[in-house]
Amino acid sequence: MSHGKIRDDKTCLNCSHIVEERFCPYCGQENTESRQPFYFLFTHFIEDFTHYDGQFWKTLQYLLFKPGKLTKQYLSGKRQVFVAPVKLYIFISFITFLLPGLLPESKKEAPAFKTQTNLNLEKENTKKTLEKMQQTGILSKATSDKIKKKMDSKDYVKITDSTGNAMTNESKIIRETFSDKSRTIMGADSMKEYDSIKKTDKSGTYTVFRPLAEKMFEMKANGLSKKQMVNKYFETLIHTIPKALFIYLPVFAFFLWIFHNKKKWWYFDHGIFTLHYFSFLLLTILILIVVKKIFAWLPDYLLFNFLSGLITLVIIVYMSVYFFIAHYRVYESSKRMSIFKGSVLFIVNCIGLSCMLMILAYISFVMLH
Repeated sequence: MSHGKIRDDKTCLNCSHIVEERFCPYCGQENTESRQPFYFLFTHFIEDFTHYDGQFWKTLQYLLFKPGKLTKQYLSGKRQVFVAPVKLYIFISFITFLLPGLLPESKKEAPAFKTQTNLNLEKENTKKTLEKMQQTGILSKATSDKIKKKMDSKDYVKITDSTGNAMTNESKIIRETFSDKSRTIMGADSMKEYDSIKKTDKSGTYTVFRPLAEKMFEMKANGLSKKQMVNKYFETLIHTIPKALFIYLPVFAFFLWIFHNKKKWWYFDHGIFTLHYFSFLLLTILILIVVKKIFAWLPDYLLFNFLSGLITLVIIVYMSVYFFIAHYRVYESSKRMSIFKGSVLFIVNCIGLSCMLMILAYISFVMLH
C-alpha cells in the first residue's frame, strides 16, 4: 500500500466524487497528494513491483505445475491474487522476445591459425595431390592450373567454412569445384535459371517459393552457405512463434467454443483458457531456449548432449500432455469424452497453428534485410 500523504480535500481528483477513506469508492484512485518528494518515485516503484511480484510468482506456479487450475480459479471469480490473463500473456510474450537476445552466445574456441611454414607445407602437399588427380584424369590440366594459380595469389589466407571448420583457399576452391550441385537452390544456380525452370513447372511450387528463392540467392551472393540460410530461417521461425500464437488466439478459442456446450460455456471462458494455455506454451518455449543456450556453453560431451536432449524431450512431451490435463480439469466432462474432444482439438489446432507459423515465418524470412 502507498504511504503518500492523504489530501485534506475529500474530492477525488480523477472523478470528482467524495472520498471518505484512502481510496475512491467509484474509480479506485488513491486520494493522496499529487505532488510528492523525488524519492517517492523509487519507493512507489518498489511497492508496485513487490505487489506485482507476489501475484506473478503465484500465477507462474499455477500456470506451470497445475494445468487448468489457474483458469478455474479465474472463472470462479478468484482474480485478485493472480495476474490478469491478458497482462500475463503480454508480459511473457515480452520476456520471450527480449531475454533470448540478451543471453550471451557461446564462444567456441576457434581453431588456431597455422604458421606460414605450415601453410606453405600444406600448399605443397595440395599441389602434389592436384598433380596426381590430373594424371589419373580426375582433373583437367586447365582446372589444375587454375587452382594452383589461385593458391599462389595474395588471397591465400586462412578462412572458415559454413560448418565453422578452418580451411584454406585451395580447399574452398576444390570443394566448390566438386560441389556445384549442392550449392544450387531448388535445382537452380541463379535466379535466371530458376525462372526458366519455373516456366516449365506445372505444380506451381516454383511460383510459390520464388520470393524465398530470391532471398536465398541474395544471401548466397553475400557469402552465406546453405546451412547458414537454414539456421537463419529457423531463427526467424522461433522469433515468429509469439506472433503466430497471438494471431491464432481467437481461432483456438473459436474451436473450443464449437466443441463445448454453448449454454454452459461462453466464448469469453474459452478465451481465458486459451490465454493461459498460450502463456504456458510461450513460457516453456522460453525455457527450451534458455536450456539450449546453457548447454551451448558446456563442453561437447556425450553426457551433456544426452541431458540436453532428455530435457528437451521431457518439456515437449509435457507441453502436449498439459493441454489434455487442463482441458479435462476446466471443462469437467467424462474422461473418455475429454480425451476424444481434446485429441480432435489438439490435432486440428496443431495443423492450423503450424500453417499459421509457416506462413508468418515465410513472410518474415522474405522481408529480412
